[in-house]
Amino acid sequence: MIKLENYEVCGLEHAIRGMRNPWDSHEKSDSYATHIENPQSLNTAEFEYFVGDADKELMLKLANGGPVHAKYRRMIDVYVDITAPLYWWKEFDTYKVGTVANSCSTMHTIAKKEFTVEDFSCEHLNLNNYGHLLETIDILNEHRNSHNYLKSLNTLEGDRGAKNEWWQMIQLLPSSYNQKRTVKLNYEVLANIYRWRKDHKLDEWHTFCEWIETLPHSDIITLREGSYGVKEG
Repeated sequence: MIKLENYEVCGLEHAIRGMRNPWDSHEKSDSYATHIENPQSLNTAEFEYFVGDADKELMLKLANGGPVHAKYRRMIDVYVDITAPLYWWKEFDTYKVGTVANSCSTMHTIAKKEFTVEDFSCEHLNLNNYGHLLETIDILNEHRNSHNYLKSLNTLEGDRGAKNEWWQMIQLLPSSYNQKRTVKLNYEVLANIYRWRKDHKLDEWHTFCEWIETLPHSDIITLREGSYGVKEG
């Protein structure tokens, strides 16, 4: 299970301006920002940025030339809230360059709320193993209740006992536990992810790559190596 929410794409205007610097061809740029009315927003100065055909053609040519030529993709940022199991986050964490993330802390907040089955990605478990997960959740909640009680005693002995119960939860917690992070990426990172993960065995990567395909001008991310070259018109 994976959820991608509250995403925002930023930097198209700056990326296109920078993309044309090496060619000194700013006069060929046909992209523009236009004011949009949004009665539901308190910000009355909202703008939408339109990418023109000439700029899009150059973006595709450079993207087809590979990361060396498509440096402008690094300037297009994406912010998104991702909720996914720990086993998926372990793979995502290989993408260290060009990403920033703030997560809901498992270490600090593991005892804050009762564990429920909705906290875990378990859609592929067979009936027997689903029962084992429910048993694990019951055990986790026993340690959680004990932890919170001992912590409430506000004594040195209680704190030591609570720390032991905390360890039981941390080391027993399945990798299917869902964690939420707010993540910053860019189009170059997403191009790398899409290339190497779109055919991955994990369903979460398939959903992630399908989300990439919905982003504005995602074709500069998802394209295959082509014959555009990198020479401008």
